[in-house]
Amino acid sequence: MTLAPAPPAFALPAALLSEGFALRRESERDLPFLMALYASTRANELAVVPWDEDQKRTFVAQQFEAQRRHYRAYHPTCAFDIIERIGAPVGRLYLEARATALHVIDIALLPEWHGRGIGTAILAALQAEARARGMAVSLLVEWFNPALRLYRRLGFSDAADHGVYLEMKWPGRA
Repeated sequence: MTLAPAPPAFALPAALLSEGFALRRESERDLPFLMALYASTRANELAVVPWDEDQKRTFVAQQFEAQRRHYRAYHPTCAFDIIERIGAPVGRLYLEARATALHVIDIALLPEWHGRGIGTAILAALQAEARARGMAVSLLVEWFNPALRLYRRLGFSDAADHGVYLEMKWPGRA
């Protein structure tokens, strides 16, 4: 599968670079990691369903493939990047540069990397990049996603209710 061109350069903040973090293009060899990362994002909701482990694995695999196809079909100019620390994958950042906004299609970190300020640093750097370009930052988030608190803390506001998803926007101006 050939990936679409990346949006204009986005650089991780110096604080993350100095700790060994980097962004690189996703490749087919990342699929096992990406599947495990996706499964980690669904773990809480799957903990309450009365399915055995095989059923859960099958469901997660189907949902992962559906999401992957959807992202590539509906976001052809998206940069699909892996967040690494010292060469080991720890998350993903899917970013699409639109006419008036940098749109975060997806940002996810493995659970052991939550709460360490990595997501905050990446989003703050995206905000700085957007401000420099005179753009906004936008994203969709599920209402029950704990990251909703982070987005609000960083100044994102509710833009539209899409049922399960909330569209949020950071305006890009002081």
